[in-house]
Amino acid sequence: MAEVKRIIYPPMWLALGIIVQFVCNEYFPGSRFTSLGGQVVGSAVLLAGLAILVFAGGLFKQADTDLIPFKDVRALVTTGVYRFSRNPMYLGMALVLVGCAIVVGVATAFVVPVVFVIIIQYRFILPEEQMLLELFPEEFPAYCRRVRRWI
Repeated sequence: MAEVKRIIYPPMWLALGIIVQFVCNEYFPGSRFTSLGGQVVGSAVLLAGLAILVFAGGLFKQADTDLIPFKDVRALVTTGVYRFSRNPMYLGMALVLVGCAIVVGVATAFVVPVVFVIIIQYRFILPEEQMLLELFPEEFPAYCRRVRRWI
């Protein structure tokens, strides 16, 4: 399989997604919904996503594995939040986008998390899984049987 050059890494896709959500709010809102309850729920979802992201990143640091996709993979991390999701960092980013969509309060902002998940799935997750299968031919398939890709 040919190596794909990845210039834009997942945190940049996340930042771009948040910007697009605010552009949707300003120029393409569709149906609007805002309330204090929505702000609270959206903030809670956003904070949960950030927490998952931080905890998952901390486990990578403990395992001395690089956070940058495809770089210096030294260990297969299967503890902590990785017991529930094979991709908790990406899940955390998706939750941040869902939380932002709720906080922004426009229907079109919900398109962004869906597009983000599709981009991450095909540009990062599937190639990462192939790489992990090559690096950990016995451990990774067993891990995949125990833990789902997203949740």
